Amino acid sequence: MAEITSLREAVAGLVRDGDVVALEGFTHLIPHAAGHELIRQGRRDLTLVRMTPDLVYDQLIGMGCARRLVFAWGGNPGVGSLHRLRDAVERGWPHPLELVEHSHAGLASAYVAGASGLPFGLLDGYHGSDLPAHNPEIRFISCPFTGRRLAAVKAIRPDVAIIHAQRADRRGNVHLWGIVGCQKEVVLAARRSIVTVEEVVDELDAPPNACILPHWVVTAVCPVPGGAHPSYAQGYYDRDNAFYLAWDQIARERERFRAWMERHVLATEDHAGFLRSAGITLPRERVA
Repeated sequence: MAEITSLREAVAGLVRDGDVVALEGFTHLIPHAAGHELIRQGRRDLTLVRMTPDLVYDQLIGMGCARRLVFAWGGNPGVGSLHRLRDAVERGWPHPLELVEHSHAGLASAYVAGASGLPFGLLDGYHGSDLPAHNPEIRFISCPFTGRRLAAVKAIRPDVAIIHAQRADRRGNVHLWGIVGCQKEVVLAARRSIVTVEEVVDELDAPPNACILPHWVVTAVCPVPGGAHPSYAQGYYDRDNAFYLAWDQIARERERFRAWMERHVLATEDHAGFLRSAGITLPRERVA
């Protein structure tokens, strides 16, 4: 049964230096607050996995938390590059970063294999791509039934999966809706999991076919209102487009980046403190 606890306690108890950690969410419900808590607690030598690393990974990499990045695409969505990611790859600051690149379909297949308890996933992909020459976790095999050449990707089983969702009940059952990426798969693939939520409720009152993670697959549930900012949480608040634009300038220079992170993340106790420090008021979405 999932334990309902604070984000600080969950990170302290479940995430260790050197872990493989996947923070997932696809444009929506990105667990930024959890990323900040990893930074506050000074986690190091992490292998970070994410389908689409964006601002939260730029911050984790720039603050020296990561030694390896497993990904399919990286950038500041709608704006441009991730400057701290590029600095780590191109100049080794704050230290070198190893890259392991997949396609979106390949990384999704690796998560599904991990969630299914299989050693590898299969897809009809990577034909004509140069990624297999640079990623030893991509191989080709022949289908035993047709002889067709298929790509095999090594299963990903994170030590810790971290996602954000709209709500959970008091037993730890999690309900998320809207754009859902591979959050379900990464939680099922992981050895331990942390789910931050907008609120804990008495009853989920979820409609049929809703995306539900039962309490027995979740390790910790942490109430963190606004925990997806600057991404959005459908039914709670909109995407903060201005923040994505502002981040491009904040992250361009090392000194400005460090000063911003020290002031708004390291000097604050939790996500509510971060929001106050950064002067962020979450715009409310109109809920039907």
